[in-house]
This record gives sequence, C-alpha cells and structure tokens, in this order.
Amino acid sequence: MTARTIEGRRFRRGLGTVAALTALTSGFVSAAPAALAADAQSKQWYLDAMNAEEIWKTSTGKGITVAVIDSGVNSSVPSLQGKVLKGMDVAEAKGDETDDFNGHGTTMAELIAGSGAGGGLKGLAPDAKIIPFRISDTELQNKEKVNAFDAEEAIRAAADSDAKIINASFGNTYYSSGVREAVKYAQAKGKLFFAGAGNDAQKGNPESYPASYPEAIAVAATDREGEVANYSQHGDFVDLAAPGSDIPKWCDETFTRYCDGDGGTSAATAIASASAALIWSAHPDWTANQVLRVMFESAARGEDWKEGTVSNYLGHGIVRPGAHINRGLGKPGDPGTSPLTNTKVGGGASGAGSSASPDPSAPASSQDPKPKPGSNAAVAGSSSESSEGSGQLGLVLGAIAAAVVIGGGAFAVVRKRRSA
Repeated sequence: MTARTIEGRRFRRGLGTVAALTALTSGFVSAAPAALAADAQSKQWYLDAMNAEEIWKTSTGKGITVAVIDSGVNSSVPSLQGKVLKGMDVAEAKGDETDDFNGHGTTMAELIAGSGAGGGLKGLAPDAKIIPFRISDTELQNKEKVNAFDAEEAIRAAADSDAKIINASFGNTYYSSGVREAVKYAQAKGKLFFAGAGNDAQKGNPESYPASYPEAIAVAATDREGEVANYSQHGDFVDLAAPGSDIPKWCDETFTRYCDGDGGTSAATAIASASAALIWSAHPDWTANQVLRVMFESAARGEDWKEGTVSNYLGHGIVRPGAHINRGLGKPGDPGTSPLTNTKVGGGASGAGSSASPDPSAPASSQDPKPKPGSNAAVAGSSSESSEGSGQLGLVLGAIAAAVVIGGGAFAVVRKRRSA
C-alpha cells in the first residue's frame, strides 16, 4: 500500500482534543479508562452533532438486528434490557456470551441500541436488537484456554443468524485466510460487516485485520472538531469514518461506572453499524449493497472533495444517516452489486442473500448453535426505548458537508480496494 498524506484532515466546525489511545493489539480496539463519568449520556456529544432527534422521528432501527462480535454483552444493564437476543459464546471460556469479561462489547451494544435507561448510553439506533457473539482477546487468551478459531467461527455464525449487520470492533495485525473467508461468506450472505480501522496510526500504522479485507467496511474515527483522530489508522482500505473520540464507556467487567476517554475506532464502528441500521429500518426491502451505497453517497464530504474520489483517512466520508433519512441524499442503485468490491454478491431481498452464492471453497460453519442465535431474548426485562435526545452541544453534523477542509491530492481517484 502506498501511504498518502492529507493537508487538512478536519471539519471547520461541528464535530476537542484527541486523547492518546492505547495500542491496538490482538484484542479489542479501545482506550484505557479515565475519570468516572457522572452522567455518561450527557457526554454523547455526537448525538446532537448527527441531529439524532430528527432522525428518530422517521427511523429508530426497529426491525433490524445487529450481531456484536466482541467480549460479550451484559444483557442485564438497564440500557440493554429486553434488547439482547440469544447469542453464542464462541470463545469457549468461562461463562457465556452475556458474561462480558471487560465491558467492551457491552459498550458497543449500547452505542448501537441502548435505550438510555438508568442513565446508560443511548444508542444511535435505539430500537435495534443485538445478538452477542463472544470471542477472546489477548488478555483472556493469557488467562484461560480458549477457542483459537473463535473469530472466524463467530463471523460465520453471525452470517448464518438473523442479523443483517455484523459489528466487529476488534482487530490485530495478523492476516488469517480463515477469517478472510468468513468475511467473504458474510458478504455473500447479504450482510454488512463493519470493522474498526485500528488505533495505531502513530505506531507505524500497520495493516489491521479484519478491517483490511476487501469485503469488510473499514471505519476510521473522528473527534469533536471533525478531525480524523490522530490514532486512527489510514490507508486505501478505509471506507467510512464516524465519531470515536471522547465517548464514554464501561470501565471494566464490574459494570459499576462509565469512564471518560476515547472509544477509538471501536466506537466509530458501532456508530457506523447503528447508522446502517437506521437506513435499513427505513428501507426494509433494500439489500446490504443498497444500504451501503447510500451510506457512501450521503456521507459528509468537503466542497473541495471531487466526485469519484476517496480519502485514505475518511474513506467516502463521515457517516451521516440523517442526510438520507431526512433529506433523501444517496441512491440505492443496483441491489446485487457490492459498492465495496464492484462484484455481484449478496443481492437477496432484504439483504438475506437469497440470490447470493457463497464461495463453495469456504468451509461450512462449524457452529450449530442451540438455540439459533437471535431466536429469543436473553433478558426479558422491560425496555425503555424512548427517542429522547441526549447531546448538549447543539452541533449539527448534517450542516457540515460543505465545510470539510481536505487538501488537494489526498485522494485516490476511483480507488481500488486491496486484494488478498
């Protein structure tokens, strides 16, 4: 990959200071905990920036299920009660998929679909549902014996589930043919697979997988000012960007408090997944290809951003679901052609992949979950799924499309995704 530079990587207004982020290892893309957040929901600045209240008048993610492949999802926290469906523990560690061993997966689930109950995080798609698939990270691998193939098996199981969207807020620097084939399988099944670009831009900017696989939608992170976060990895694999800095998260596995800090490209990925859920909920008959094409075409770009060009830092731009839902920007186009790979794939009705032909050389999923993931709620508690806005900054991301300052020569014209 040839690295490209960018002269001005920010919006003039509307989206802080970028805090240093811990390195991306073989685990989840996250930052070290900081101070206790007294009111986590009030710190979700990006909800106002994205004009979420207006979006929720039309779409709340209802009818859309998102698979969260992560450290597990604690379905008993107030903000997720009644929202978490039956999933799978693919890590094969102690506990099950609702035993989140570090709080990361629960945070991602809340950023996607949290109700905000009990002062918890408010999801951008508050009426979406979550299917958790628990996998291990380096720390857990050092503590317990785990399934060495959990990532690829989790992706395949998620692809075979009722989830339309797969959120993979994790990454490492190791190419895996098994994981690559699993991501291809998910695309062929008509799913949208979002993955964090990684947080090591200042530490060599290494390849990050699964985000670098052509069939994955790689998500970069931005801060409050609309700048590409200095930790966010970049390259010709980046497809979209979303807010990632200064986003609260659960501090640890005790679930006693939220911490301030950077959610990194993990949080950005969750917000991108939620954006897709909003658009898909508004157009349930669309395929994954159509939802993604609209996300690309409605993303926030600068007035100097030439048609047909893609940034190595922001991809097609910053996710902006309201631009489509409230203003109609973006056209769905061909239901059977992927805007990622420009191939005929995953074109089944409603993204189900009924006309897709999965790679016959790819091994069948080794998981036969009992019961099937997504079949029933893990927690039957009441769900406070109001559409109350929570941001306090009065920022409107939908108004900044013409305010992006991007240096000339920073894009690859009709950029070609890398191949294996």
